[in-house]
Amino acid sequence: MEVREIASLLEKVRRGNPLVHNITNVVVTNFTANGLLALGASPVMAYAHEEVAEMARMAGSLVLNIGTLRAEIVESMLIAGKAANKQGVPIILDPVGAGATAYRTETARMLMQELEISIIRGNAAEIANVAGETWSIRGVDAGESSGNVFELAVSAAKKLKTTVVVTGKEDIVTDGKTAIIGHNGHPLLTKVTGTGCLLTSVIGAFAAVEKDLIKAGAAAVTTYGVAAEIAADKNAERGPGSFQVEFLNQLYLVNKEEINRKSSFDQQEVD
Repeated sequence: MEVREIASLLEKVRRGNPLVHNITNVVVTNFTANGLLALGASPVMAYAHEEVAEMARMAGSLVLNIGTLRAEIVESMLIAGKAANKQGVPIILDPVGAGATAYRTETARMLMQELEISIIRGNAAEIANVAGETWSIRGVDAGESSGNVFELAVSAAKKLKTTVVVTGKEDIVTDGKTAIIGHNGHPLLTKVTGTGCLLTSVIGAFAAVEKDLIKAGAAAVTTYGVAAEIAADKNAERGPGSFQVEFLNQLYLVNKEEINRKSSFDQQEVD
């Protein structure tokens, strides 16, 4: 993948204004909607059993986020997911807190089994626990581990038979054959609730306009990371509240020149 392709895909999102159907958690709904709007996508948050299938069929992508689980929401995810699969709409799963409780882990694994998931995005602990690997987790945050995150991502992609995006100090996008390691971002992202969840929905926006899921995932995490770096340059000293607002600004303002100048990633083929 080349840097110019990232800027090209961002422009494709902005021109196409794809509808991203989010069944997400109550903590991040507003931030996710605002972030998608700033980027240039069109968010919708529809949860009712009576409408989720219809909404999923007309969407460019479907994002399922298990951050605040309830039985009726899980059922909505299944209804929407099956409709999306029939229509060929890509599904992006965010297994928030998988490994923290049995219910979260079992729900994430069930969704992987019942639906054709195009991309799963999480931190190392979440991805590991969905894939049946051992990795510590604290609440919904990844704990410390001596494990190799790159090897985990590749192994999970092969085991889960999907594209995996593991985010952290570096972002790894892989289908088990090709891997892109992104180096953009800023630590202040970890001080604002919902930045990981919004990233999953941003991946959904890129997947709605790009069928090559490796490229879609890499373009999303790189664009997101560059916007975060610019926001931090402007407002880091004022703390996470100011950073959050400026980050939304930069998702709106980030341009081709900045992406070309700041993008940092490596690509390699996996044995």
